[in-house]
Amino acid sequence: MQEQNFRNHPRYVPGFHFITFSVILAALVIAVTLLISDGINGNALLGLLVTLSLALLFFYTRQFATGNQDRIIRAEENLRCYELTGKKLDGRLSREQVIALRFADDAEYEELYARAINQKLSPKNIKKAIHNWRADHHRV
Repeated sequence: MQEQNFRNHPRYVPGFHFITFSVILAALVIAVTLLISDGINGNALLGLLVTLSLALLFFYTRQFATGNQDRIIRAEENLRCYELTGKKLDGRLSREQVIALRFADDAEYEELYARAINQKLSPKNIKKAIHNWRADHHRV
């Protein structure tokens, strides 16, 4: 498996992120076009409703999965923070900052954790400050 770092850590599943999204988008364009050209009729309206439901399903499927993963990451990082610093995660850290900190190696965690709080580092800047990347190959 390729070594993970700041540049390559986002994960995309082409079949989901690109193909499925493109098919739903094309269906939406066709449904709206048919609705406009044919006028409001049962078939055109049904096509639009089915397409909109697929678009919502596509969006919420992703949101529910990543929302659940974010909760799991926060719990894991709370335990990790306690093990490394003797304290629970600071409440001033945002969800995005905690998620970014998970990539920091244990050796640099405490210093970066303190900087993230005191300097209010953005998640992007937290990730850029990491020298020894701790990969997460399980994120969806």
